[in-house]
Amino acid sequence: MDFLILLVILVAFVIWLFKQIKEEPLKNQSEDKESLSLRQDYYRNVYLKSDAWRRKRYVVLRRDNWRCVYCGAKATQVHHTRYAKINIGKEPIDWLVSVCKPCHDKKHS
Repeated sequence: MDFLILLVILVAFVIWLFKQIKEEPLKNQSEDKESLSLRQDYYRNVYLKSDAWRRKRYVVLRRDNWRCVYCGAKATQVHHTRYAKINIGKEPIDWLVSVCKPCHDKKHS
C-alpha cells in the first residue's frame, strides 16, 4: 500500500515537472520578444539619434570614401552587417558599411 502511494506521488511529480518544462520556454519567448522590442525601440529612437552614432557613421562613410560598398554609388547611409544584441552602440566599425539608399533598402527587404 505504501509503495502504491509513493508511486502515485512520483507520477504526479513527474507530470507536474513536465508541465513546468513545457511552459518555461513560452515564458522565455514572451520575455525575449518584449526585451527585443525594448532594445529595438532604444536603438531606433535613442541610439541612432545620438552623437556617438553620428561620429561612428561619419568614420564609416569616410573610411569607405562616401561610396556604397555594394554598387559604388554615393553612400548616404550606414548599414550594420551584424548587430550587437546586448550592447547597443558597442558594435565594431568592421560591422558597419557605407551604402546608398537603394542598396540599403534591398538589404532590409
